[in-house]
Amino acid sequence: MNPDSTNQRQIAIWLFCICILIFSMVILGGVTRLTHSGLSMVEWKPIVGVIPPIGESEWQETFDKYKQFPEYKKKNMHMNLGEFKTIFYFEYGHRVLGRLIGLSFLVPFLYFLARKKIRRDMTPRFIIMFILGGLQGLLGWYMVKSGLVNNPHVSQYRLTAHLSAAIAIYGYVFWVALGFISPTPKNTSVSGIKSIRNLSILITAVVAIMIISGGFVAGTRAGMAYNTFPLMAGQFFPPSLYNMEPFHLNLFEDLTTIQFNHRIIAYLLCILIPLFWFKTRAYSLSNRTRLGLNLLLIMLAMQVGLGISTLLLAVPVTLAATHQAGALVLFTLALLVNHQLRAGSSI
Repeated sequence: MNPDSTNQRQIAIWLFCICILIFSMVILGGVTRLTHSGLSMVEWKPIVGVIPPIGESEWQETFDKYKQFPEYKKKNMHMNLGEFKTIFYFEYGHRVLGRLIGLSFLVPFLYFLARKKIRRDMTPRFIIMFILGGLQGLLGWYMVKSGLVNNPHVSQYRLTAHLSAAIAIYGYVFWVALGFISPTPKNTSVSGIKSIRNLSILITAVVAIMIISGGFVAGTRAGMAYNTFPLMAGQFFPPSLYNMEPFHLNLFEDLTTIQFNHRIIAYLLCILIPLFWFKTRAYSLSNRTRLGLNLLLIMLAMQVGLGISTLLLAVPVTLAATHQAGALVLFTLALLVNHQLRAGSSI
């Protein structure tokens, strides 16, 4: 193996490790939201906030700060210190993991840069990754602040923006990492490849939209509105659908419409992905591409099952977090297939 190939493999492994950390961050963020822990830390100290409270006096001081904000005054006025510690550690773990991702990115990047293992033309991509990561931290605090004012509930707009940014960063890092292990397209010479490539792009976009839609479901708790399937209030089209004025607010604030739209996007994927899979059977694709297609179809079935179960059981924490993880796995597989069907080199 020549030195350049070795360098590319090392960088790819590093970036895939970053992807695993970001994946974990998204899931932990979901658990933090599901356990109503996100507003437990009322201060943002990006540099010195790594060490949690030590000793009962520090814990009591931290708890007293929490008591000054709406979540305690309006929802958790009967909470004791032990219960506060539980929700605190979820949010604390989420913030510490964010710092760990930053260090896990920056230190190896500086090492690879110093050893000239990263090509000069690739350096801007890594700088963009680091900047986006920092901005994501700011966006996370901006989200938390929305629940520290009057209403002890974070804005669904800010929550969805935070989730969308995390997915975008994850997808970008994953795509660049794939380029280091597979810089040359394997299926470009296949006749008619453009038509299935376009369908692959469409599916990836719809999966991303589904995740964004899930952000609004989570942010408004629309998943608790109709815990039946396949009907909502006994009908496919529930009676209060799209009733808000102006019309566009239905997409972001009406619980019925938000849950209905999320279901419709899932139905669309249940048509597009099997259609895509069957259409690709007529093409002579690489083994890696074929494996990605098979896993994409299997993951769709699993994700649908997780979604229905989460709905019928009224959004239990473990199942809901698994459903969120399933969405990210589906997105990952869609990106993988997309990368295998791309038109040109990605690095």
